Amino acid sequence: MAKIDRAKTIYEAAIALPPERRTAFVEAQAGGDAELAAMVRDLIDATPSEGVTAIAPEPNASEDGTPAWPATARDGASEPVTLGPYRLLSKLGEGGFGVVWEAEQSAPVRRRVAVKIVKPGMDSASVVARFEAERQALAVMNHPCIAKVFDGGQTPDAQGARPYFVMELVRGDPITSFCDLNKLGLNERVDLMVRVCDAVQHAHTKGIIHRDLKPSNVLVQYQDGRPQPKVIDFGVAKAINQRLSEKTVFTDRGQMIGTPEYMSPEQAEMSGVDIDTRSDVYSLGVMLYELLTGALPFDSRSLRSAGFAEIQRIIREVEPPKPSTRLSGRSGEAPPERRGPINRDSATRTLRRDLDWVIMRCLEKSRDRRYETAKSLGEDLGRYLRHEPVQAGPPSVGYRTQKFLRRHRVGATLVSGVSLALVAGVIGTTWQWRQSERNRIEAERRLESIRGFSGDLLGALDRDLAGLPGGTGARRAAAEAAVQMLNELAEDEANASLIAIDLARAYRRASIIGAEGGAPLDQTVGRLREAISWAERAPLDASTNVELALAHASLGQRLI
Repeated sequence: MAKIDRAKTIYEAAIALPPERRTAFVEAQAGGDAELAAMVRDLIDATPSEGVTAIAPEPNASEDGTPAWPATARDGASEPVTLGPYRLLSKLGEGGFGVVWEAEQSAPVRRRVAVKIVKPGMDSASVVARFEAERQALAVMNHPCIAKVFDGGQTPDAQGARPYFVMELVRGDPITSFCDLNKLGLNERVDLMVRVCDAVQHAHTKGIIHRDLKPSNVLVQYQDGRPQPKVIDFGVAKAINQRLSEKTVFTDRGQMIGTPEYMSPEQAEMSGVDIDTRSDVYSLGVMLYELLTGALPFDSRSLRSAGFAEIQRIIREVEPPKPSTRLSGRSGEAPPERRGPINRDSATRTLRRDLDWVIMRCLEKSRDRRYETAKSLGEDLGRYLRHEPVQAGPPSVGYRTQKFLRRHRVGATLVSGVSLALVAGVIGTTWQWRQSERNRIEAERRLESIRGFSGDLLGALDRDLAGLPGGTGARRAAAEAAVQMLNELAEDEANASLIAIDLARAYRRASIIGAEGGAPLDQTVGRLREAISWAERAPLDASTNVELALAHASLGQRLI
């Protein structure tokens, strides 16, 4: 029995993967046990193809008039036609171990409901325990944005009793599809997520962590003229302060629970222990990212085509681009295509700052840096909608510098002397700057340090980097690193005007060095246009006029 249960557990994880990746996954999980691998492959081969709708036929009455089990349904699955007062009509969908049917309830009231039944042959102890846990999880919750559970029972003993439960029928679309199809604006999408956060917070107060929050598990439909979200499918939920089932639910070590695109770094560890409510906060952040940009933090095709260990590494270590950066296309990936009405340029400007800060706080690798609760996230989104300062705020300069150096090790090495001076200066002055009694003095020192760093970078381009090994290629890489570093510093509005003229010079010199190295014309022209844009933002003085004239002259030469 232990091997059978293990085979079904591996099957549940494998069936959620793309077909081309299942074989390698099964072999890895089986650990050389050929019999175990064969059992799992048999289960996968017996699984019907996705997208087939099964319509339950009319009941075959037995001699005593009791509805009998039908012959094989259209998709090959065998189910009872009726379960007490519930008559199954059509299959709505299925997961790793359960099938959901639309059904008609005849008593004590007539209504349409959803009935979820354990699949035939999947009624192992672990699956039944998890299924009963989901039923109990829904039963202890009472929130307008969480699907309600009405009833439960077992299928007829004659065919092998399997548990089922009856819940509210939700005829909505996944939240992302709903927003795009109904052309909801950015603020309407944020407002919708505020109510999703409230529902998840309700589950957390009941001691339930969802662990698989994603658009397909948040359905939305219009109710009384207003979009109404419903959180469904607590199938991999975890109880943090109560026992949800008489049977113990065991999570096998080494089994990935959840959906990789929406999975928190601690879930990707697959230890099965020490998962708390902040894991759901991470998933809410991914959904919000997708709702507002039309793209995921990590591209789904790239993620799922990677090896198992690489998926874990990406989730745990790789920093996703900010939403505004992803939407604008500055992340290096093509801007996402979207069906909604949001103008990309307008949305990019709106996302920058407040919503960037909120979402990136949700997506922190360290859960200690995320929002403590879903309620805190919802409250910060409410502040944004009311045009109040959000609590997320920008990360500290020292923290951003540390993250930057981790992302750009090669570029930082090219200007290591200068960047090390920046780290030392900024960390030291920022710490002192936070002391209220020296606020003004230390703020001035910090600005001087940034200006000095900017000037040092430009000087390095002209002097120190001229003799770098690799010639023009090395100078071009250094120029791009300088531009990128200055751009990140300029994200802070307090710094932007201060170093605008240096950014203009950096872009112009990057264009010149790029042209010497054979860079494409559109790239060198783009750098010069950026130089002009930044020069126009700088305080008007003689040096600014000179820089503007030089940039326009260089642009004219390129366009001749």
